[in-house]
Amino acid sequence: MGSRASTLLRDEEIEEIKKETGFSHSQITRLYSRFTSLDKGENGTLSREDFQRIPELAINPLGDRIINAFFPEGEDQVNFRGFMRTLAHFRPIEDNEKSKDQNGPEPLNSRSNKLHFAFRLYDLDKDDKISRDELLQVLRMMVGVNISDEQLGSIADRTIQEADQDGDCAISFAEFVKVLEKVDVEQKMSIRFLH
Repeated sequence: MGSRASTLLRDEEIEEIKKETGFSHSQITRLYSRFTSLDKGENGTLSREDFQRIPELAINPLGDRIINAFFPEGEDQVNFRGFMRTLAHFRPIEDNEKSKDQNGPEPLNSRSNKLHFAFRLYDLDKDDKISRDELLQVLRMMVGVNISDEQLGSIADRTIQEADQDGDCAISFAEFVKVLEKVDVEQKMSIRFLH
């Protein structure tokens, strides 16, 4: 199975994906194998339905929001490269990466990119602000019917009140970052990928 995956992926592609995402050669071939097993249409792309068959996403209250993050605006298919780019946000930051002084682009798994990714899960209308309604929708996804609408409204109001520094009754990305400045986002938004 591993050899099939590596034969379908050219070495140049693997090298480009390594540079872009920080994944190792073996991680890329293993994830390619997983990608091809999810590709039920066998057309080199994944659809939303392919992702919905992943049990961990199917039971995750934010599963649909996470799945949507894999698809560029207006697209309904994602290729392997796009799949890897999104997964790279969840790659743990290695000790040797923290001290790298690069003039190149910021790694996809940097704190800043992880925070942007998380912010977009809440910013449902993509207006670069998290409104009370958006916060309520995401909270409702997360807790379901376990909390009354009144309690959810109270949580949303308190959250916005604490985070909103400019008085616009919404949370900007800068305000979102400020609220999370003491949170270990690098750890909380990481998935251990086997080497």
